[in-house]
Amino acid sequence: MDYDTLCAYLEAKPDARRDMPFGADTLVFKVMDKMFALVAWQAEPLTINLKADPVDAVLLRRQYTAVSPGYHMNKEHWNTVTLDGSIPDAEIRRMIDDSYRLVVRGLSRAKRDRLRMMGWTDDEA
Repeated sequence: MDYDTLCAYLEAKPDARRDMPFGADTLVFKVMDKMFALVAWQAEPLTINLKADPVDAVLLRRQYTAVSPGYHMNKEHWNTVTLDGSIPDAEIRRMIDDSYRLVVRGLSRAKRDRLRMMGWTDDEA
């Protein structure tokens, strides 16, 4: 997955917004001001940090050598995914969907209701 495809997919999520709160090297994608993806956009190959269920995080690390504990993140809940072509794009999209879903589920009911008004559903990928 290339940079443009990655950003387009991330930005297509309801209320997804770009930010650079940690400086020019890290592009952060947020939903309702909560991070769901961090992209090292100048890295070669690209890397992305994504939230994951703790059990899934470990399973993904075992399944793919391009998945490691989250760099500068809580390693129980975050993975760093190197976009080196070894992981199918569909699996990367699934990981992004899971990260977004986990963050949204942690939002207040009022914020989730606002997202529903934007068209998000609880089962949305």
